[in-house]
Amino acid sequence: MSAGHSPEEAIGTVTHYFTHLGVAAVSLVAPLKVGDRIHIQGHTTDLVQDVTSMEVEHAPVREAAPGDDVALKVVDHVREHDRVYREA
Repeated sequence: MSAGHSPEEAIGTVTHYFTHLGVAAVSLVAPLKVGDRIHIQGHTTDLVQDVTSMEVEHAPVREAAPGDDVALKVVDHVREHDRVYREA
């Protein structure tokens, strides 16, 4: 597990979590690709995982750009306002 990140390193922010789907809606400020390793951090969230599937407007995509709102499959519960970081 890596050390903490500073907020300005965030590549996105969780805007919604769909409990029944295990999916996080994330507003991106940097590019993201399937296969990237991400770290989702918040007050009670600390989750590192690979991006295995991603959708933009209900369509599967391999990569997304800054400004996109993406849906990411996540392995554990995340919360609104959690920050998303890219892991090295």
